[in-house]
Formats: sequence, C-alpha cells, structure tokens
Amino acid sequence: MPMYQETLVILKPDALERNLIGVIIKYCEDAGLEVLDMRYCKKVGLERLKKHYPDSMALSIGKKAQAAVPSITDPEAHGVKVLEKLRGYFSRGPVLAIRVGGDDAIKEVRRVTGYTDPATAEKGTIRGDLGLDSIERSTAEGRAVENLVHASGNPEEAEAELRLWLP
Repeated sequence: MPMYQETLVILKPDALERNLIGVIIKYCEDAGLEVLDMRYCKKVGLERLKKHYPDSMALSIGKKAQAAVPSITDPEAHGVKVLEKLRGYFSRGPVLAIRVGGDDAIKEVRRVTGYTDPATAEKGTIRGDLGLDSIERSTAEGRAVENLVHASGNPEEAEAELRLWLP
C-alpha cells in the first residue's frame, strides 16, 4: 500500500545554468508528485555542504566511482577528493531546493531522477534524458560529475536534508 512521504530534490548549478527548472519539475509532476515548497539559494556555504555531504560519505562515493572506473585503487581516498570537488561544484552557482510530496515520494523521485551517472541512467529519467556528463569523464578531468539533481535516498536522509535546506 502506498505511503505518503515528503522528500528533497535539489536542482544543482548545472540544471539552473541550462534553464531546466521547469523541465525537471515537470518530470516530478508527471510522476504524480507535488511541489510543496522551494527555496532558491544564490550561494551555498561550506558549512551547509559539509552537513549535506559529510566526510563519512567518502567510501561509498569512492566505491561508486570505482564501479565506473576500475582503475581507481583506493576508493576511500578517491571519495575524499570527489567530496571536495562535489562541494565545489555545488557552491559554484545557485541551487534550488524543492520539497516534494506524494505516495512513496522518495522511491518515486529516485526513479524519476535516474542513476547517478548520466551516461548510464535510464532513458525517461531526468539524468538519462537531460544529462550531458559521465562519471568516467568527470574522473578523468578531476571534477565532480554534473548530474543536474540531488534526491534524498531514504526516509532518514529526507528528513535530515529537509531540515537542513527547507526548515
């Protein structure tokens, strides 16, 4: 039985630079989700980014990158570098934080968003249809993958992230 949930979607700087706000929101609305609140953040500070992307995420980020680029020999060290780049990418321009609600909203937003790597994300998803980057290319260029959106991964993460971005 579906359960009503609220979750966070953040449109990252590349989404705003490419004027994709309306297009991305339409993906969510077409999936039966409702926009409940949003906040435009002209500049995101390092303190907030360290709470959103804590150092403890380094190993999981590194393992995801290693799956795309097997030549990565130390996933945790790589993850630390990626976190630095990710925080830099997130702070290079404005972002839009959006509270989305609906039946099984967390799962549905993750489905609509698509896989983290735009190059392998499913067609019919935000990243699969609109993404221009790849983990492989961003790793080779020493930067974070530009994948348009962030979506909370589970109820605990959604609750914490909503408190951080849309208190």
